[in-house]
Amino acid sequence: MTQPTTIRRVARVTGHLNTALGLAVLRVPVLPLRAGKVPFGNCPDCTDLACGGRPNMRHAGPCTCPRPCHAWAAATSDPTVIRSREWAGAWREAAAVAYHPGGAGLTVVDLDDTKAVTWARQSLPPTRTVVTTRGEHWVYQGTMRSVNAVRDGVDIKSTMAYARWLGPGTGSMTALPTVVRALAVKEPPTVRPAQPAVTVPAPVGGGECRHRTPVYLERGIAMAEQRITEARSAIHATVYRTFLAVLSVHGRCGCLTDTHIARLFTAAQAKGESARHCTDAWTNARTRLGL
Repeated sequence: MTQPTTIRRVARVTGHLNTALGLAVLRVPVLPLRAGKVPFGNCPDCTDLACGGRPNMRHAGPCTCPRPCHAWAAATSDPTVIRSREWAGAWREAAAVAYHPGGAGLTVVDLDDTKAVTWARQSLPPTRTVVTTRGEHWVYQGTMRSVNAVRDGVDIKSTMAYARWLGPGTGSMTALPTVVRALAVKEPPTVRPAQPAVTVPAPVGGGECRHRTPVYLERGIAMAEQRITEARSAIHATVYRTFLAVLSVHGRCGCLTDTHIARLFTAAQAKGESARHCTDAWTNARTRLGL
C-alpha cells in the first residue's frame, strides 16, 4: 500500500515540475532549489564557478555535470532539459522552483520586510507585486545589474541572479524605471583615463586569414555576436562555446584582431557577463585548443 508520505512527495515533485514547465512555455528560465533557497548542486569541479571554470581548476570548459550546477547560469526554458533524466533527481529533492529574472527580461526588487515594503510604496512606481514570506517582490519589465543590499532590506535581482517563483503576482507590470536603476549606483562615477577594452591576447599569426576571406571572418564574428545576444539561458556555456567555435576556425591563422575580440566581449557583457568571466572563458577556450 502506498504510504501517505510517498503520495505527498510525488505530488510535490509533480507540482514543481509542472510549474517549471509552465514557466518554460512563457520562456522564463527556471531551476530547482533545495531547502533554504539553495541551488543545486556545485560539484567538486565547479564549486563557486559558472560554466567555463578557471584554468587552475580540474574542470575547464562548459559544465558537463549530471545536475544543474551553477545557480542562475543553469536556468533553462528548454522543456527537454527540464524533463531530462539528469534533472530528475534534482526535482525529487527540490523544495521550490526558482527563475532567472534577467533571462526573462525582468528585474525583481526584493523587499525583505515591512519597512522595505513601506519605503517602496512611497518611492517606486507601482508594478506587479508578488507576496513573499516576509515582504514582497516588485517585478519590472527590463533588465539591469543585480545588486544586494542597495538599502536596508532591499535587493535587486535581474542579470546573473535567481529569484524564487511564488506565483504570477497581482497588478500590471511596468517598465523598469530610472529610480530603480539608480539604486545600483553606489557612488558617482569617477572620470578615469580610458583603458583598453580587451586585455587578452589575439592569436599569433600572419595577420591575414590564409584559408578564408575577410567576408567569411566578418560573417563569423557577426554570427557569434548574434548567438550570444539571442541566448535565453545557460549564458556562461553559450559564451564559452561561441568563443571556442570562433577560435577553432580562426585561432591559428592570426586574422583575429583586438577589435574582433572586443565585439565578442561586448556582446557577452550585454547579457550580464563580467569582464572577468569573459577573460576566463576566452583563456579556457584557447587552452582547450592548445593556442
